[in-house]
Amino acid sequence: MFDHIEKILSLREIDAVWNLHCACMADYGFDRLIYGFTRFSRPSGFGKLDDMLILSNFSQDYLDGYIGERLFEQAPMVRIAAAQSGAFSWRMIGELMESGTMTEGERRATEFNLRHGVCAGYSISFPNTRPSQGGIGLCARAGMRQHEVDALWAEKGREIHLLNTIFHLQVSSMPFARNVLSPRQRQVLEGVAEGRTIAETAQEMGLSAATIEKHLRRAREALGVETTAQAVLKASMQQEIFVSPGAASPARK
Repeated sequence: MFDHIEKILSLREIDAVWNLHCACMADYGFDRLIYGFTRFSRPSGFGKLDDMLILSNFSQDYLDGYIGERLFEQAPMVRIAAAQSGAFSWRMIGELMESGTMTEGERRATEFNLRHGVCAGYSISFPNTRPSQGGIGLCARAGMRQHEVDALWAEKGREIHLLNTIFHLQVSSMPFARNVLSPRQRQVLEGVAEGRTIAETAQEMGLSAATIEKHLRRAREALGVETTAQAVLKASMQQEIFVSPGAASPARK
């Protein structure tokens, strides 16, 4: 296990970390994974898909429905994990079904998962400081029953939880900006972040104040925010400013 952890921590690309983690979890019997992380969750939900890093080795057909149609927001285990950190057995889904307390949305998401063979597994929600939020679903290989997963977790759960936490800490620390800002937009936001006025930024860049205002407006539009302060915060959290060229890695879906 220590060799694996050292390898994970040595990698610098999201795809490389993800591929190694998938192989590791498959050795435990979890051959389908879906991981999500956002720095911009909201009290009412997970926010925009464009702000999320989503990694999965599920089929595209599954992802089109579960992610594309946002069924994941209604999935019982996602809702449970979003409310608290920890590891949660999918046994809870069966208990909800038997109790008759599922909402219509939860039932739709559950039926969708069952149709795609997503029947047994565990979910992990990682401790985060709002508005950041991250979690992973570990789906057991075909034919494995939930009681077998629970028995595996009783024996290996702490180890599996630790490996997933290390994976999360490594990936969530990496830049996954979508590079939505132009070089000029990035430059003017960096000027604002450093405390320069529009006039000072204009003089430094050899542009008019009106042009600086235009770049700031387009930066706000590109980032989907209303104020320049929000743009600076979001660009900073997405590591789109104050990074060397080529340092950011695109998010995967």
